[in-house]
Amino acid sequence: MTVIIGMDPHKRSATIEIIDPTGKIRAAGRYGTDKTGYAEMLLAGRQFENRVWAVEGCNGVGRHIAHRLVHDRETVLDVPAKLSAQVRVFATGNGRKTDPVDAHSVAMAALHSPNLRRVEPDPDLLLLSMLADRRDELGRARTDTINRLHRFLLELFPGGAEKYLSATKARALIATIRPRDPLGKARRRLTVELIGELETIDRKIKAADKELRQLVTDRGSTLTELVGIGPSSAARLLADTGDIHRFGNRDRFASWNGTAPLDASSGEQQRHRLSRAGNRRINRVLHIMAVVQLRRPTRGRVYFDARKAAGKTSMESMRSLKRRLSNVVYAQMLADQRRCELAGPGGQSGATTGSSATGSNPHTDPSDKPQPGPTQQANPAPTSTG
Repeated sequence: MTVIIGMDPHKRSATIEIIDPTGKIRAAGRYGTDKTGYAEMLLAGRQFENRVWAVEGCNGVGRHIAHRLVHDRETVLDVPAKLSAQVRVFATGNGRKTDPVDAHSVAMAALHSPNLRRVEPDPDLLLLSMLADRRDELGRARTDTINRLHRFLLELFPGGAEKYLSATKARALIATIRPRDPLGKARRRLTVELIGELETIDRKIKAADKELRQLVTDRGSTLTELVGIGPSSAARLLADTGDIHRFGNRDRFASWNGTAPLDASSGEQQRHRLSRAGNRRINRVLHIMAVVQLRRPTRGRVYFDARKAAGKTSMESMRSLKRRLSNVVYAQMLADQRRCELAGPGGQSGATTGSSATGSNPHTDPSDKPQPGPTQQANPAPTSTG
């Protein structure tokens, strides 16, 4: 008999509930995530010879403990937070959250969901994810520094600086003014310090992009050949997607990344609306890709204009473009992975797929239809790990 150990993880604690195949609770408890607490939790789980751990949010707050379990040769399944939330509402009649209730919901979700993804950490993808996170932090720091620079320059110069400001432009601008009053001198000094901070951030961003580009290339990916996909976006796609084969088709990939519209029809009115579900980080990558393509004479721009000409609003056209770009990214990642699999260990490269924005247009536009949810790899047969 295989038991399921549902877990509600936090940074410093984890609450578990162990259920058998009938849903009967066999044990429960709350443990710390330090060495002592983790060892006690592992011992509690290993009292059952056949077991599988179901952890909520293995790509988020649960990642650290899920990877520790895998390192200790445990079978771990990733339970999406949305799935456990649905179980919690159906079980209690409300959305109240407590750690024991959450652990129970995670366990029951795993019991009744046969297609949950097994957690199998890939060190290369973990490295890409960590460096992509750092690159995102640098980007946010740069935006914050630029905003502060604009605020100071507005006080030093009538009308302030131009919208797209660089460290070089800011230095040239600040060199033209020499305030004589104490307040003006202090503003100029702080502005010069901010320019120095911006130059430091820019150097770090350049180094991070160089490192990410090399890692993405070493992975055998050609995502950066697509217009609007830079090194950090490619790294994010690879790290969050993992094995592209876990998506049965491009529609399921679109549902996972939130670019597949949802059916909002009512009676005679047939319409669809934007999905707020899915992986928001990948959705942001696709949004940036779409914005870049709209600024250039690309096939993405042509596609967007065609949707507008067909009577769609700008928001609807953007939604359609992002859905189409999701297809392009899916095809590129699928081709890359197949090529690497054929090449074998250490081998890579063959002919690359086209890097156009939108590819050929299907007869039925998937951007006008809701798509099914993502399928993932079937649960592995639970095995005894001692």
